[in-house]
Amino acid sequence: MQIKASTPEEYISQLTEDHKGIINQLREVVSKNLPTGFEEQILYQMITFVVPLSRYPKGYLNNKTPLPFLSIASQKNHVAIYHMGLYAQDNLEQWFLTEYQNKMGKAPDMGKSCIRFRNANQIPYELIGELCRKVSVEEFVDFYENRNS
Repeated sequence: MQIKASTPEEYISQLTEDHKGIINQLREVVSKNLPTGFEEQILYQMITFVVPLSRYPKGYLNNKTPLPFLSIASQKNHVAIYHMGLYAQDNLEQWFLTEYQNKMGKAPDMGKSCIRFRNANQIPYELIGELCRKVSVEEFVDFYENRNS
């Protein structure tokens, strides 16, 4: 599902009614729980929380694009969170998988950094907030800088 928007509000205005509420709630949880320093933008046609160029001037792949950390997207049959910390840190991924299983009684529907939610009533907002608090801007930039070392 491709949504052309220049602001998060414009992105949300184009969603179906059921996805508007979910995306708004996810956006609020992420905004309240991410450590200081991340900024919200539209990047890659998603609501994305990035390390801004003012904090990391080289940007993603040295191309002056802000370093993406977490995105929220409305897809045709689900809502997704793309959390690069899960992709970057095996210990964080293991923590999340364990906590999700404990809270939800099942494994999450996941790709490497993508968590898919097909049922609005089965989104663990509190756990997502906790996940957001786990990685600071500095930790993420450090990982990114040293990923190929």
